[in-house]
Amino acid sequence: MKETFTQVLNLAEKYQPEMTRFLRDMIAIPSESCNEEKVIQRIKEEMEKVGFDRIEIDPMGNILGFIGHGKHVIAMDAHIDTVGIGNRDNWKYDPYQGYEDDEIIIGRGASDQEGGMAAMVYAGKIIKDLKLEDDYTLVVVGSVQEEDCDGLCWQYILNEYKLRPEFVVITEPTDGKIYRGQRGRMEIKVTTQGISCHGSAPERGDNAIYKMAPILTELRALHENLQDHAFLGKGSLTVSEIFHTSPSRCAVADSCWISIDRRLTAGEDGELALSQIRNLPAVKAAGATVEMYAYERPSYTGLVYPTEAYFPTWLIEDGHPVCHTLEDSYHNLFGKPAQVDKWTFSTNGVSIMGRYGIPCIGFGPGHEDQAHAPNERTWKKELVQAAALYAVIPSVYVKQYAAQMPESTANLVK
Repeated sequence: MKETFTQVLNLAEKYQPEMTRFLRDMIAIPSESCNEEKVIQRIKEEMEKVGFDRIEIDPMGNILGFIGHGKHVIAMDAHIDTVGIGNRDNWKYDPYQGYEDDEIIIGRGASDQEGGMAAMVYAGKIIKDLKLEDDYTLVVVGSVQEEDCDGLCWQYILNEYKLRPEFVVITEPTDGKIYRGQRGRMEIKVTTQGISCHGSAPERGDNAIYKMAPILTELRALHENLQDHAFLGKGSLTVSEIFHTSPSRCAVADSCWISIDRRLTAGEDGELALSQIRNLPAVKAAGATVEMYAYERPSYTGLVYPTEAYFPTWLIEDGHPVCHTLEDSYHNLFGKPAQVDKWTFSTNGVSIMGRYGIPCIGFGPGHEDQAHAPNERTWKKELVQAAALYAVIPSVYVKQYAAQMPESTANLVK
């Protein structure tokens, strides 16, 4: 096998210019959530070019490329939608035309996370070139709407497309490490009601914005006292948006509502998070409504697949066979042990492992701190490393670890 690992690395290095060109092509196509059609078609073109056995685009708009016909189904996932560019003045380069030199590629989606897609597609080419097919079917997924509603795409793939992989490699950026879990999250809405009146005599009304003010103070204090976990870290919350209704600028506000981004660590779930807010004295005093947001935005194909804005925490054990698969693959390729860690942000694993118990493991080019940032970048050497790792994962798993897979994988946050 040592010779095979060397050949894989050499091919990954050889294909770096093609991966770079492909990634820059994807970056050049604006592809915010629900507007990914053109970048999906560009990915299909590249999959055809490198020789995938079968390519499908499902009714939601996700693209699935297949290599092999074996019994062990292994999936790798990259969401190919991006966030917007924010304030254009914060970018040194055009966010879509980007920039590259010998080491880096800059542009929206470089790390988060079209770089993962580029590496996966060329891992497929390496598998084909070196005839590394074994008793597995590799499914390379380019998923949509993750930035809007992480995991929704995989709810659809698992429930409607009926794909059931033995495990999924999430190719979100991992700073060169292997990731085995993440905090969950949920989107919460808190609403206060008031009575409008003319602003010249505010005592005649009941100002909904004033009723929200003490709630904000108590939410800030609640954040400081949320649970902690040795591996995943602390639960958190932040008020991310505030809105109101009023008949005019010369009137007392008759409603006010806020959005809360709540991150859930081990031992926390949706019901706990809602009850913590409902039990705040200021929420009770204001008679405020506390509820979870729902997501019902149509995909670029027009399909609507409603879900609640709840994204469960997940964590697999350090000694799980899929952890060993990636750790052994990494060590054999790069001659050193991998670091094992977790994501700070959220991924499609919230559905795959969090809802459905299919083990996830993470390794991806790019760095978390580049996600959603101006001048977002990734590193060419990390594209090479990721492509090499993705190319050997399936055969290492089939030869060494498939027989060790448990019937079910425990979510260590339960």
